[in-house]
Amino acid sequence: MRAVDSILTVNLELDLQIAPEIGEKRLNLPDQALIERWILSALLTANATGDNQLTVRIVDEAEIKTLNENYRHKPGVTNVLSFPFETPPEVPLAALGNLLGDIVICAPVVHLEAQQQQKPLLHHWAHMIVHGTLHLLGYDHLSEQQAEEMETMEIAVLSEFGIPNPYRETQAQ
Repeated sequence: MRAVDSILTVNLELDLQIAPEIGEKRLNLPDQALIERWILSALLTANATGDNQLTVRIVDEAEIKTLNENYRHKPGVTNVLSFPFETPPEVPLAALGNLLGDIVICAPVVHLEAQQQQKPLLHHWAHMIVHGTLHLLGYDHLSEQQAEEMETMEIAVLSEFGIPNPYRETQAQ
């Protein structure tokens, strides 16, 4: 998929993976075209250009729990994890293109959070995709200044889709 802004051109190659356990549950998931639109908007907002590749994997609680414990060393489940691609030293960057990395999202957690936060489900999916994409681009929320910058970008991207600020208390609609 390709997005064109007046100056920036961004291309995206998305590998969307849905864990078999999630497919069996027939959860209400966003389709690939919508996920691509959210990612492209985040890339444009962050001034990313060129050809970008990433994977979005939608998983269950068991898989996200294992990843969270093994890679973040934190117990339990979480909503989204981002794994920026790290180029092996023996591989020339030019040979790879712009591999951003992997976003792993736990569908049952996203569904539960949307209910608890009284947000439309697709709004929360959009937020998790945008949040994960910005992490792949190097944005973080470890300090208050970093969090403010990242949240401002998230709010801007989501507003393009008519989605209100996700950091407000409730989003009932």
